[in-house]
Amino acid sequence: MEQATLGGGCFWCLEAVYENVKGVDDVVSGYAGGKRERPTYEQVCSGGTGHAEVVQITFDPDIVSYEELLAIFWKIHDPTTLNRQGADVGTQYRSVIFYHDERQREIATKSRERAQEHFSAPIVTEISPLPRFWPAEEYHQDYFRRNPYQGYCRAVVSPKVEKFKKEFEGWVK
Repeated sequence: MEQATLGGGCFWCLEAVYENVKGVDDVVSGYAGGKRERPTYEQVCSGGTGHAEVVQITFDPDIVSYEELLAIFWKIHDPTTLNRQGADVGTQYRSVIFYHDERQREIATKSRERAQEHFSAPIVTEISPLPRFWPAEEYHQDYFRRNPYQGYCRAVVSPKVEKFKKEFEGWVK
């Protein structure tokens, strides 16, 4: 098994999509890239910790590759908006790839270059080494699966999951 750590807006959206990908064993919502140890959701939302909302994906590279996870990443969020996704605004919602090793850094950099061909605006996705991943509070885990009728989930998360299922039909569990 390998891990990937990605941020593309609210972690509920990414978690809900990646939980549906063949070869993904686990997806944990959390925080990375900031200064505070064991940050809370409230601290991260204040914008003062420097953390991004991210998901840490545990996957079987014999079934789904890191490159394929990144192909999904570029499609399910807007990597051209700095520190925002839709109505979610702040550095905690930045587009970021936290790599776990040099191979992931190289793959992420090349993937970002290829993805740029599909966007008229420049991609602003940060590619940085993973300093430390902090799991989010339990109530954030599997949020969409447990709260599919919550307003944000219906308006924002569900359309992203449906877009993934339509565009990546062969990769759906």
